[in-house]
Amino acid sequence: MGCFVSRGGLRRVGRGAREGACSGGAGVSEAAKGIGAIVLACLIWGLAPIYYRLVAVPPMEMLSHRTLWTLLFFGLLLAVQGRFRAVPALVSGPQRGRVWLAAGIVCFNWGFFIWAVKSGYALEASLGYYIFPLVAVVLGVVVLRERLSVGQGAAVALAALAVLVLTWGLGVAPWVALGLAFSFAPYMLIKKRLEAAAVVSVTAEVALMAPFAAGWLGYLALQGAGAFGHDLVISLLLPVTGLITGGPLILFSWGAKRVRLSTLGLVQYLNPTLQMFSAVVVFAEPFTFWHRIAFGMIWAGLACYSFESWRQDKASRSAAASALASGTAV
Repeated sequence: MGCFVSRGGLRRVGRGAREGACSGGAGVSEAAKGIGAIVLACLIWGLAPIYYRLVAVPPMEMLSHRTLWTLLFFGLLLAVQGRFRAVPALVSGPQRGRVWLAAGIVCFNWGFFIWAVKSGYALEASLGYYIFPLVAVVLGVVVLRERLSVGQGAAVALAALAVLVLTWGLGVAPWVALGLAFSFAPYMLIKKRLEAAAVVSVTAEVALMAPFAAGWLGYLALQGAGAFGHDLVISLLLPVTGLITGGPLILFSWGAKRVRLSTLGLVQYLNPTLQMFSAVVVFAEPFTFWHRIAFGMIWAGLACYSFESWRQDKASRSAAASALASGTAV
């Protein structure tokens, strides 16, 4: 549900972590704060399925509320910061096509996720966010012509094999997982090319979605079918969807600037792990023999992916240290 950042962003994370490390004890403290912020963000995202399942509101109505309350949350934040003017500038500027495309994709992703959780497919949804990073690697190769390392290739192969095993074992493809993974990966690719701060771009996206959301809620109100204003408990719970969408994004972005790439790559898998825990333990969704095999393959693939990220991060830091030492010697 957004617990990942682009490769360019991760390179900036690596630089920030190196700069923090050079500052002595303060750097360690900043890194610890960064890890804490990321863990808290992933805890909120990972346990969000419990909220969506318990709030008895249809998926389309829930998506509409999520859109509008997220817009209110981010809009107020940007207004306080004096940055809200960047939103209409982005929507009407030369990048408006990418913003519209990102808005459409994130609308589908959010709505599909809410529907999946409410319809008994929370386990498949967690699988989708496990395999998303590996789908993003493939997109990077196909679209950006990036080179696939041996470790990344092994990770992608294991993920593909896991999907085939699950399809063969259950007799049906994990369409929910594939739909979430193959929608969120292009979204992150667009965000990578979008020259705007994360909060500004997300606010612009939900601003474009807002008229449709308001229109749907207005239609429900005319039919006397909307939950907001008719049920006190649900009316108080619905605004929470803006907080659990926007709050973790801010925490994750803040923390990502203070930790290393390898650390970020490992901690962010707390999100789908908690989603899986919610599905199996809280919702009692079946975790069959074939699920165990498929998830085992996915975890092995993610281990390869994480090791490769750690290796590349280590090599990058070593090269930076060597360059710094050479510059000092001169």
